[in-house]
Amino acid sequence: MSHRVPSAKEQESARLFLRRRWRRSNKHKILSQTHDFGMDLSENSKQSVQIPCNNDLGLHKQAPNANEYKDLSISPAHTPNAPDNGSSLDIYTAHFGLKERPFSLLPDPDFLFWSQAHLQAYTMLEYGILTRAPITLITGEVGAGKTTLLHQLLKSVGSDVKIGLISNAHGDRGELLRWVLMSLDQPAPADATYVDLFATFQKHLIDEYARGHRVILIFDEAQNLSAESLEELRMFTNINSNKDELLQLVLVGQPELQEIIRRPDMRQFAQRVASSFHLRAMDVKTVRKYVGHRLEVAGAERNFFSPAATDLIYELTGGVPRLVNQLCDLALVYAFTRGRKGVVRHTVELVLADGAFFAASLPSEEGGLAS
Repeated sequence: MSHRVPSAKEQESARLFLRRRWRRSNKHKILSQTHDFGMDLSENSKQSVQIPCNNDLGLHKQAPNANEYKDLSISPAHTPNAPDNGSSLDIYTAHFGLKERPFSLLPDPDFLFWSQAHLQAYTMLEYGILTRAPITLITGEVGAGKTTLLHQLLKSVGSDVKIGLISNAHGDRGELLRWVLMSLDQPAPADATYVDLFATFQKHLIDEYARGHRVILIFDEAQNLSAESLEELRMFTNINSNKDELLQLVLVGQPELQEIIRRPDMRQFAQRVASSFHLRAMDVKTVRKYVGHRLEVAGAERNFFSPAATDLIYELTGGVPRLVNQLCDLALVYAFTRGRKGVVRHTVELVLADGAFFAASLPSEEGGLAS
């Protein structure tokens, strides 16, 4: 699909509009943190200098010329080799020389960063599927990247695996079975009894097994399932007999899912969990690599987030990928409206001072950010 590149007038109007909004809302005068890059970015500084950059990112280490950080009126339409960004909503992509927004909040396997924790979580997912584990359990905080891992799994399974993906299932056991049948493209008439629905489900599993296929049900946001629904899922696995594995379950959810399964009355369910992993937030070193990775995938030739800016982003987000994406995206908007080609600590401070990063005002139970 071809897209229209916004005209120079449209881009300049958008930039000036955002800049005026920033000026009206900025009531705090914070001195520019030019020492973020460990260099003098004054008006008279002309030299190009080197900044720290993680070699794992494969990005250029050269910092932009100092004049790029002056508060100049820069028209993104004249950015060299500006990409076809396709939407005026992504107008800053041309300004930074990007093919697309690097920090979208939508799960996208193409941007998946294989941190050690994500690699281990995905390995446990694969292990559960390959060993035909009755139940595989993956938990993690909100925004930790669980759904992105699921999308990656959906891309990688073979044609012999039939997957039903159920998100936010709720209701009694009859409604749960309807969710399951719909995920497998099977009929679930409104007037059908539970016995009728279960017979349809069992017949479908047997038919797929006869064709040499395996059926895997994946429940995303499984922490919303009641204890009764979880017990119903355990009963589903009773369809398996001897060496005939007709059905596998994968449950993905927030940490409270583990708390439910560890209850004494859920002991029978817990004993069938053959593979599990808890996905934790990223540490500061991983966040630095994560930011550089997403910029590179989006087409950046260098990591234009200074180390000090990235460290502050980690402090404000606790290393939760979704919050990192949100704050990085806002920082790019702020840098764009000021005509700058990089994000320094001062840029992130402005986002915070203006209240643009809403998550910063949501304390969690532990006293940190809500995640």
